[in-house]
Amino acid sequence: MIRLPVPTAQITAVPAVTPFVAPEELARRAGLPALLRLGANESAFGPSPRAIAAMREAAEHASWYGDPESIDLRTALAARHACAVDNVVVGSGIDDLMSLIVRTFCAPGDAALATRGTYATWTYHVAAYGVRAETADPTPDAAIDVDALLERAARTAPKVVYVANPDNPSGAFTSAAELARLRAGLADGVLLVIDEAYADFVDDRLLPSATLEPRTIRLRTFSKAYGLAGARVGYAIAAADYVRTFQKIRQHFGVNRTAQIGALAALADPAFAQSVVAEVTRGRADYAELGRRLGCRTLPSATNFVCFEIGTKAAAEEMVGALLARGVFVRKPAAPPIDGFIRVTVGTGAERAVFAEIFSEALASMREKAAV
Repeated sequence: MIRLPVPTAQITAVPAVTPFVAPEELARRAGLPALLRLGANESAFGPSPRAIAAMREAAEHASWYGDPESIDLRTALAARHACAVDNVVVGSGIDDLMSLIVRTFCAPGDAALATRGTYATWTYHVAAYGVRAETADPTPDAAIDVDALLERAARTAPKVVYVANPDNPSGAFTSAAELARLRAGLADGVLLVIDEAYADFVDDRLLPSATLEPRTIRLRTFSKAYGLAGARVGYAIAAADYVRTFQKIRQHFGVNRTAQIGALAALADPAFAQSVVAEVTRGRADYAELGRRLGCRTLPSATNFVCFEIGTKAAAEEMVGALLARGVFVRKPAAPPIDGFIRVTVGTGAERAVFAEIFSEALASMREKAAV
């Protein structure tokens, strides 16, 4: 019998998990041609027209590799964040950068700490590299609990602590002062990773200072306010030594040429991004009003989505299925205290109106059934 090559024990031990099922797959399962996409927190408002035009022009040269150093984009990002080019590394989305961070700072068996229920892809990368996932409880409203993180860090000695701020899936925002308290309470050798995927929806004055903190890495993306989720462009702001280390192991052509050009053009059109943020703010207010009208509590959100309370975990799962059967794609938080909620992306005005009608109908149907 032929002895076949086998994966390492570390890889074999990783559970077969897909962090998120795509709406395309969900549509296939439901037998529908398409879905109202309110589950992945993509921008309903698309990219800047300047970015579209730049990418359309760049497509003519799709046969060329992109600049592996992303110098033009990194230069523009350094100017935006008042740092040096050597403090910026670009990757194919924040998820790619998470992978770089975990394999750079954690050996198999080391611990990485996060808030329970936060962005699931972090744990996905932690597991893939044989790192021990440790969690701290969130607050009752599913926000970061700094005291809980510090207490857990003291007991588990993590190499890395990860926080999403604003948080996904709760939408909660933690002040710069609280994050500074977290950093000050961690041991010097512990890396703090702050995932700021939704930071464009927050007033800059409320965010951490642009001054580099050498034991902290901040992650940003073009997927949300800039509407470039499909282009896969993210970046990290970090100490130059860390960036040099990432340069040794990152995919050097991981961010394609067209995506780099689109991101650069999007940065040059701040008015468009501001208009998206303004529309999302209006949309969050619409959802809050919808929740009041339907008797569903909504959580305060500093993102482009809102969580609606349905009841129990089983009820929220039932609502996700009921909406999917009606052609609407939403997701639900996996962990308590908000596993009885559904999470809904802010759509356009027309999409919000369609969602309100379908959600009202599905909720009424569920309540009728429960009353029997």
